[in-house]
Amino acid sequence: MTLPASHPILTCAEAKALEARVLGGDEAAEWRAMSAAGAAIATAMREDMREAGGFPAGGRLLVLVGKGHNGGDALIAARVWRTFFPAARVDVWFAFGERALRPLTARAWRELATVDAERVRVVSAEEWGARYDASVDGVFGFQFRPPVDEATKALLLRFNELDVRFRAAVDLPSADVARADFTYATGSVKTPVVDAEMAGRVRYLDLGFFRDDVVKDEGERALRREILAPLARLRPARGDKRNYGQLIIVAGSRSYPGAALLATLGALQSGVGMLTVLVPETCAAAFAARAPDAMWVGCPVTPEGGLALDTLSVLRERMGRATALMVGPGLGREKETLAMIAEAVKLVDMPVAIDADALQPEIVAAVKGAKVLTPHAGEFARIAGKGADLRAYAQAANATVVLKGPVTRVSSGGGVYQSFFGGPVLARGGSGDVLSGLCGGLLAQTPDDPLLAATRATVWHGVAADALARMVGHTAARTADLPGRLSEILRRFA
Repeated sequence: MTLPASHPILTCAEAKALEARVLGGDEAAEWRAMSAAGAAIATAMREDMREAGGFPAGGRLLVLVGKGHNGGDALIAARVWRTFFPAARVDVWFAFGERALRPLTARAWRELATVDAERVRVVSAEEWGARYDASVDGVFGFQFRPPVDEATKALLLRFNELDVRFRAAVDLPSADVARADFTYATGSVKTPVVDAEMAGRVRYLDLGFFRDDVVKDEGERALRREILAPLARLRPARGDKRNYGQLIIVAGSRSYPGAALLATLGALQSGVGMLTVLVPETCAAAFAARAPDAMWVGCPVTPEGGLALDTLSVLRERMGRATALMVGPGLGREKETLAMIAEAVKLVDMPVAIDADALQPEIVAAVKGAKVLTPHAGEFARIAGKGADLRAYAQAANATVVLKGPVTRVSSGGGVYQSFFGGPVLARGGSGDVLSGLCGGLLAQTPDDPLLAATRATVWHGVAADALARMVGHTAARTADLPGRLSEILRRFA
């Protein structure tokens, strides 16, 4: 098993110890780390703000600064922001006054203040503008100990009422009171941010603190996009399609035909060598016109339009050299169809990916070998029981589980791998079908490593969703456009 590219999610005490070990109390090293963090925040903000239409050339940025290094990170981010947008105006609010700044934070302020005194100004809370294009919250960091004093809390609540198009926070939203759209976890992801109500979406910014980390399949871990890098490499010159796996998908019904097509489009982008899709006979011709690079096989249907029990004989004929089976998208819940799927998974001697309506306890239990399950919260409760623990269920079921949500979590019973990629653009019908197809295609290529296939699919799907949101925003995006973003993600590793 190849352990996924990831870093541990740390408690605040562990994060403090890590930084002490890496930086050793050396002020020069701490300044380099602060400078790297600020630059990474500014760069990530610029990319993420594209989801909201981008930052206007002469836009306004509000920076909230505390005493410590979070404030320094925010100030350096503002300085780098000015290099991106030279005409931008920056308002800086010192929560505890300039005199309270620690030495490196004071240095960061001096460097920002000397860039362009006319466009950078210190403001009191009473002088906050009526509207800002973006803000950066650097008041309290992960070493903050509650409670916050009432005066500061009142100002943070007032900040929440401002008209700000894009709100960023450094490491943690201050006191879990200040509201953020994105929280940028610098150096490591700290456990409080994962469940912080006001954090918005979490972005992990790797600063190289884990260069000596020994990767283990345990604990909570943050997935890294580097898990995709091997997919961008050249394939062997004498490679054959049979070297890249053969996937069979069983999906679709008269009521939900689109799910089968979306899963197929996801699988086709995975790099799988051969793809065979078993769908209702009423759908096969139309789908072949949409995706001719898959082998579409029309199967018998029930009077209600679901796949009939006779589909088993079609599957037997097509199993051949298949290396993975994927079932579920758009099947519906007809008894005959689900009974056919329960028998189908018993037939095959290969890993099985299960999604959507096929996520039934009896079907999951019928799989003899490795299995990857891709439920959302409701489907997980159906197969595991209400309130079940992801890691414990994955271990008991001998399965790799991709629990979809705002932060998708993956486990095979060891570590729990969290993906902070993707976002609200995925909160629409069909996005899970694309993920299941992608997961099946990758599973067919690494049938002996379902955890790698599942985590790689999760990250790839999420990063592609980020790319889609940056192109078209959240509201008018279409799930059908998501597969087309998968290829461009790999090109970024070139």
